[in-house]
Amino acid sequence: MSIGIYSKLILRSKDDFKGRHFNGLMIIQAVNWYLRYCLSYRDIEKLFLERGVSVDHSTLNRWVLRYAPLLEKRLRSYRKPHCGEVRIDETYIKVKGQWKYLYRAIDKNGTAIDFLLTAKRNIKAAQRFVRKAFKKDGLFAPTYIGTDKASPFPKTIQTMKNEYILPNHCVHETKKSLQQGIENDHFRVKRMIPKNGCFQSFHTARKTLNGYEAILWIKKGLGFKGKWTINEQIKLIQNIFGLNKSLAC
Repeated sequence: MSIGIYSKLILRSKDDFKGRHFNGLMIIQAVNWYLRYCLSYRDIEKLFLERGVSVDHSTLNRWVLRYAPLLEKRLRSYRKPHCGEVRIDETYIKVKGQWKYLYRAIDKNGTAIDFLLTAKRNIKAAQRFVRKAFKKDGLFAPTYIGTDKASPFPKTIQTMKNEYILPNHCVHETKKSLQQGIENDHFRVKRMIPKNGCFQSFHTARKTLNGYEAILWIKKGLGFKGKWTINEQIKLIQNIFGLNKSLAC
């Protein structure tokens, strides 16, 4: 990365962490721990205490809600295009004791495409998700879409064709065998959700899920070739926030 780009990242990082009582590297480490591993805020509070640093669990919560969506937003430009054969499905997420719906899409190779948390499971929600995934993003439109047999999907796909968001030759299939990949992929996100109490508000759920999805994108490799160790993944996160000092060399 050039010195010019690195200088811009440094300037941006000053705004990202302005007013914080802890340095950016420490904050991003805490956010990464929470989003990557099955740890509670109190677990991370104890990990810092072992290192002689006192950080309240409520502060850690504020860090995650602030930086998880920012990480997801900046990672979008790193994602590779899907292969054209897309799987779309929704899964259940409990928020304040009520079931909400997380729409997700991957391609047949497991490449992440997009996600959306909605309060309801209906045609409007499905249409919002497809527009978000294939209209606003620069990734090319799919030629094949696999879904389950939920009633909103056929009408949604036809509407998106009428709006020229999906091509007319896009094929829609509802074979159960084709959905196995995305159903397994749901588990990789849901296993990180706190088991005790779960999410206490839709706002908290949406922002935290942004972070879980972003870390999953990183784990999948984002199309990078060669070695992709945990250290390389952390360096990428640091780069996004202008915190990797080695770039200055």
